[in-house]
Amino acid sequence: MSKSKAFAVIIPAAALVGWLGYTFWQAYQPQPERMQGQIEAQQYNISSKVAGRIEEVMVRKGDQIQRGDLIFTLLSPELDAKLEQAKAGQQAAGAMAEQAEKGARSQEIEAAKDTWRKAKAAAELRGKTYQRVDNLYQEGVVAEQKRDEAYAQWQAARYTERAAYQMYEMAREGARVETKRAAAEKARMAAGAVAEVEAYAADTQIESWHNGEVAEILLHAGELAPQGFPVVSVVDMNDAWAVFHVREDKLKDYRTGAQFEARIPALGDQKYAFAVSHVAVMGDFATWRTTDPAQGFDMRTFEVEARPVKPIDGLRVGMSVLVE
Repeated sequence: MSKSKAFAVIIPAAALVGWLGYTFWQAYQPQPERMQGQIEAQQYNISSKVAGRIEEVMVRKGDQIQRGDLIFTLLSPELDAKLEQAKAGQQAAGAMAEQAEKGARSQEIEAAKDTWRKAKAAAELRGKTYQRVDNLYQEGVVAEQKRDEAYAQWQAARYTERAAYQMYEMAREGARVETKRAAAEKARMAAGAVAEVEAYAADTQIESWHNGEVAEILLHAGELAPQGFPVVSVVDMNDAWAVFHVREDKLKDYRTGAQFEARIPALGDQKYAFAVSHVAVMGDFATWRTTDPAQGFDMRTFEVEARPVKPIDGLRVGMSVLVE
C-alpha cells in the first residue's frame, strides 16, 4: 500500500476519533443554567370612600393618566339630602348662638319691667292695707285673724315683687357666659357636620392620585359601587421590576445592590441591566429542595426583585425575563 493511500485512511479515522472525543468532552461539561422571571409593576386601585351609582367613567383601558385627572363620578341622592339636613342644622345652631349672644329682645325686657312694676304696685297696696287693718286691730275693731291675713298677703306680694324684679334683671343681662359658650360650640359642631358631609360629597368626583396607564375598568356607568370597591385599576410602568425565584445555593450572586444582565424575549435579543432591590424568603410550602445527602441540608427558595438600571421602552407586565 502506498503512503498516499495510508494517509487517506488515517486522516479520516483521526478526525472521527477527535470529533468523538470533543463530543464526549462537551457532553460532560456543566450546562449553563437559565433562570426565568417575569415583569411586575406597581398597581393602584381607584375607589371612592362613599357608596353610590356610577354616573360616568371618563377613561378607557390603555389610557395614560396623570395625577389629578378625573377618573369617574358617582350619583348619591342620599348625600345631597344629608347635606341639606346638615346645613339646616347649622343655620338653626347659628341662630341660637346669635340669640344667646344678643340676649332678650327690647320688647321682652320692657314686658319683664312692666311685670315687676305691677308686682311692686301690688306689694305697696298690700302694705297700706295691712297698716289700716293693723290700726283697726289696735282699736279693737277687727279680729287678730284679719290682721294676720292682711300681713300674709302683704308678705306674699313682696316676694312676688322680688321675683318679678329678678326676672327683669335676667332679661336685661341676657344669657350667662356658659350658655353663650355652649351655643357657640353647638354652632361650631353643626359647621363641622356640614364640612364632613361636604367632604363625602366631594368624593363623588374621583381623581387619580398617581400617574400611570389604565389597566382594568371593573365597574361601568349605571352600576352600584360599594364603599371602597375598586372601580379603575392603574399600573405604573415607570415603577416596574422583575421577580425571580432563586435557590439558596445561588443567592450569593443576587445580593441587594448586585447587578446582572437579562434578556426579555418579547423585546428581542438585546440584554438589559438589572439591579437587585429586594430579597425575601418565600413561604414554607413547596419551597424546600432536597440536596445531596453529603451536604446535609435542604435548600429554600428566595424571591428576588430586581429593577431595571435604565428605563426600558415597551416593557409590559407579565413579560418573561431570562438570565443565564
